[in-house]
Amino acid sequence: MEHVDTIIIGAGVVGLAIARHLAMAGQEVLVLEAEPAIGSVTSSRNSGVIHAGIYYRPGSLKAKLCVKGRDMLYAYAADRGIPHKRCGKLVVATSQDQIPKLEEWKKTAEQNGVTGLKLLTPLEAQKMEPEVFCEAAML
Repeated sequence: MEHVDTIIIGAGVVGLAIARHLAMAGQEVLVLEAEPAIGSVTSSRNSGVIHAGIYYRPGSLKAKLCVKGRDMLYAYAADRGIPHKRCGKLVVATSQDQIPKLEEWKKTAEQNGVTGLKLLTPLEAQKMEPEVFCEAAML
């Protein structure tokens, strides 16, 4: 390699995504990583959850990008045969005074374009996850 257009420092999820984008655009890209393996620092510490846009202020950039990014990621995985699950997420209220916040998050999420949300009774939540003890939940 005699010529490099761009050097990316860090082979985490962001660095690799940028490198891929630039390479697909025709640039010669060199990725440098201090660790012995790619994605082994911060990128390996994520929850594995695809964020839906539940908590962010409606109309905010974070909300818009969560919804758009979620849709793009599912489409990317499906197009390439990458195994993934849309298992949902339980957000729980562990006391009665937390239920209004749960209802508020549901409204916020719906305003952000998140669909299919459902408020659950404690029994419904426990049927899904026997170790959960709550006053209400949102799936």
